[in-house]
Amino acid sequence: MTKTAQEAVKLIKSNDNVFIHSAAATPSLLVKAMSDRHTELRNVSIYQIHTEGPAPYCNEGMEDSFIVKAMFVGANTRKSIRGGANSYIPIFLSEAPKLFRKGVIKIDVALITVSPPDKHGFCSLGTSIDTSLAAMETAKIVIAQINNKMPRTHGDGIIHIDDIDVKVEGNIDLYEVEYAALTEENMAIGKNIAELIEDGSTLQMGIGAIPNAVLSFLGNHKNLGIHSEMFSDGILPLVESGVINGKYKNKHKGYIVSSFVVGSRKLYDFIDDNPSVHMLDSDYVNSPTVIQRNPKVVAINSAIEIDLTGQVCADSIGSKIYSGVGGQMDFIRGASLSEGGKPIIALSST
Repeated sequence: MTKTAQEAVKLIKSNDNVFIHSAAATPSLLVKAMSDRHTELRNVSIYQIHTEGPAPYCNEGMEDSFIVKAMFVGANTRKSIRGGANSYIPIFLSEAPKLFRKGVIKIDVALITVSPPDKHGFCSLGTSIDTSLAAMETAKIVIAQINNKMPRTHGDGIIHIDDIDVKVEGNIDLYEVEYAALTEENMAIGKNIAELIEDGSTLQMGIGAIPNAVLSFLGNHKNLGIHSEMFSDGILPLVESGVINGKYKNKHKGYIVSSFVVGSRKLYDFIDDNPSVHMLDSDYVNSPTVIQRNPKVVAINSAIEIDLTGQVCADSIGSKIYSGVGGQMDFIRGASLSEGGKPIIALSST
């Protein structure tokens, strides 16, 4: 059944639990159409990790209509969660899909973005598998924005068109990330970390200045692999030069493994129909028992604060949630258990 976005979101009722597809896959047409119904809806719970673009359901005056319950806090929800209008669910990303699959959270409507169906009728969740696959699989109603700019990725995110209840045509550009120029401080930290990375290591890194700085210093390394919650454009030159080839990985030897990606159009074109990239569920990608099976896992994460006893604060500033637990603990633990692994926390000194 194909409808307009406005028609499709009429299936959302007051008191429903709604899931929104993550990061670059945020179905912005459906989000706007749902938010435009705020005068008709009451007490709709919104479950999500981080999304990109506007989140009008978080605006002032929406509190009676929408209640956000985020498992990771992005820029578009931070103010409303800090103000107390909405809330944060503290959870490891490796465990978040279980909330849906075990019925702890029952999703009434999942709003997702997919690639167009192939000749066999299969679409792809594209850039974000993470917790979104579990939410979609267990939702009573799946509304999909079908976008021909969504890359078709290999892995867990292949779904048949018949598993989508309502289809909405929405061929719009995916969200892209613009990178600030690296500072001397970023480069100094990146150089220090790069010197700790041995040839044959398997890398996990996030997005931002420090991961990009680290990657910029790895051009002379050999046989690196990727098993990461997410990745961005920084790995592309290393893939093209053959530095990243996954030769010494035990799990998914020769393949790049991730749960979601955020970056530029060049990145989205790289993962499109690329059999060397496996986009998998976060309960697998982030599982410490899976992570540890690769040798020399280097987990590179940042922090907001570290105290003199070595306690790390990466999710909040005082009592105010800034981002969330995410996958940091999953990979710190996995790298610690890996043979020759190195968990690294990076931040600027004072």
